[in-house]
Amino acid sequence: MAMRRAIAAQPRSDDIHDMAISLAASSDKNALLDEAQRRALDAAVEQVNRVVLGKTAQVRMAFACFLADGHLLIEDLPGVGKTTLAHALAATLALSFQRIQFTSDLLPSDIIGVSVYERSESEQGRAAFKFHAGPLFAQLVLADEINRATPKTQSALLEAMAEHQVTADGVTHPLPEPFFVVATQNPLDLAGTFALPESQLDRFMLRISLDYPDRDAERALLTATDRRELIAHLEPRLDAAHIAALRTAVTKVLASPALIDYVQALLGASRAHAEIAVGLSPRAGLAMLHAARAYALLEGRGFCVPEDVQTVFVAAAAHRLIPAAASRASRAELANQLLAQVPVR
Repeated sequence: MAMRRAIAAQPRSDDIHDMAISLAASSDKNALLDEAQRRALDAAVEQVNRVVLGKTAQVRMAFACFLADGHLLIEDLPGVGKTTLAHALAATLALSFQRIQFTSDLLPSDIIGVSVYERSESEQGRAAFKFHAGPLFAQLVLADEINRATPKTQSALLEAMAEHQVTADGVTHPLPEPFFVVATQNPLDLAGTFALPESQLDRFMLRISLDYPDRDAERALLTATDRRELIAHLEPRLDAAHIAALRTAVTKVLASPALIDYVQALLGASRAHAEIAVGLSPRAGLAMLHAARAYALLEGRGFCVPEDVQTVFVAAAAHRLIPAAASRASRAELANQLLAQVPVR
């Protein structure tokens, strides 16, 4: 609700909205998607919403992150549906799924894989090292409680998340496509945890929280079918061809020069803010723009408006901001301050 109030308070640019109205009048708002693609996308979002109750905004944000080819960090208390969301996404999107429980004794080879010396069964009888892929070789990887692993193991994800490949014993192995990491962490229980370094946080396009469900959603959870049983009976709503088409469509969503100016103004304000030690990088700006394009597509538009940027801004920016030593504001509070301070010109 706080995020929605912050968005509603933002000034609106007549120029950008006039352009949006003109575009909508001159072409079908769903022009980037055909009718079958639109129905399939809407059905996928609706199916996940039936499993993760009362979290429509967060589910939409997760889909935007996936369609924008990013990775998602869910930071929240245990038991609010983080793992359920990942399972529901994998089943709905027909993605191969692996869950990795991060612990302090987890090694990089435990997630990447290991080379094993094997004797060939061929006539030549040559022996060689053979690479056995680890659980990272899945299309959707749930990195559960990622901050419980050591920095060495956390860093093993860097190449995978940035390049969609891993290197073992000097050999590069491509990861399956699409490749989507959903990581979780508990922000309150810090015993036995290792804070994610800034370089690792920067690899996550969006960071969201699910929070407690409202009363009606919680009652439905308490009285309805167990979520695990629901997930077991989910049917795929999008296939590989649909996903490829949707991701291509995201790249074609129009972002006007005026909208780019707004994104740049937000980036510049983060670098000049007195309570922010390190502001947003160009990579953060790209993440924000990609996520806004994906959100616009989910809303049925082939063009971005400022509200798309404002909707994804806190999720895209807060975890990348580094507060100044004297600041008492949280990262999310600083991100909301930027939204309130930067007008839409």
